[in-house]
Amino acid sequence: MTTRESLSSLPIAIESYLQQLGTIRQLSPHTVNNYRRDLQLFTQYCEDSGAQDIHHIKPNIIRQHIAQQHRQGKSGKTLQRHLSSIRGLMAYLIQQGVIKTNPGNGIAAPKTARRLPHTLDADQTSQLLNIKQSSEQHNDILVIRDKAILELFYSSGLRLNELVTLDQDSYSASDRSVRVLGKGNKERVVPVGKKAIDALAQWSQVRHLLIKNDTNNALFLSKNGTRLKHRSIQQRIKEWGIKQGTDRPVHPHMLRHSFASHLLESSGDLRAVQELLGHSDISTTQIYTHLDFQHLAQVYDNSHPRAKKKN
Repeated sequence: MTTRESLSSLPIAIESYLQQLGTIRQLSPHTVNNYRRDLQLFTQYCEDSGAQDIHHIKPNIIRQHIAQQHRQGKSGKTLQRHLSSIRGLMAYLIQQGVIKTNPGNGIAAPKTARRLPHTLDADQTSQLLNIKQSSEQHNDILVIRDKAILELFYSSGLRLNELVTLDQDSYSASDRSVRVLGKGNKERVVPVGKKAIDALAQWSQVRHLLIKNDTNNALFLSKNGTRLKHRSIQQRIKEWGIKQGTDRPVHPHMLRHSFASHLLESSGDLRAVQELLGHSDISTTQIYTHLDFQHLAQVYDNSHPRAKKKN
């Protein structure tokens, strides 16, 4: 049993914190592993600095650790995640009564230019989703499943982990909506478009052909009847991108980015797009306004007489 005294040890505190992230907050294994890697780097720096006890960790230790990581070429985004991991650990220790203040507060990571996400335009998206079924029955089932997955990603802007964890009762055909569990264990209900509804209806008619265990309530099944895994979905979407002739590698988050970009371009409603994506901070959603401007600038450069370059 972990006691308040034992949590003064940095390695023990980290393991207790990571366990809480996985069991209480129910973060994905991928996210927990990211926290683990960040905190292991921090632990190594603290050991080298002689600060193995939690009470020896002061703001200057954290600041120097971030500076060292910056000198090693880590990006601003990575350093911000490092700081978030450390602050989260310290906040947990405050809750446990081990420390009284968070030494990570007030420390800022160096900023780097934010990269714009890659998206498909409307024509490229239509090309990707225009999937024809083959003549082989077993392959047909997987094609129907994959089309439903692709349509749902683009229709509702889901994250990969959100789609993987969907159960059959997460989707309501009558309400034309899907209930998803996003980051931080936050639930939201997202509309589902007609194309996705049609694709999901087809999938529901053949899903039983893959069932090996009646207790498996996963919405999307593998050919072995188990819940479809993250890596399998990533690989299948990549393969469909190649089969459909898209000019760039396709991945689940690209469909989420495309959903947001196309919706914002059509509606101009940034707040609504924030709600649909499940972003807690609207500044995260604002990246898509840059994409929208980029599109407008391209139209301008190609069309305006004063913008056209002379041959």
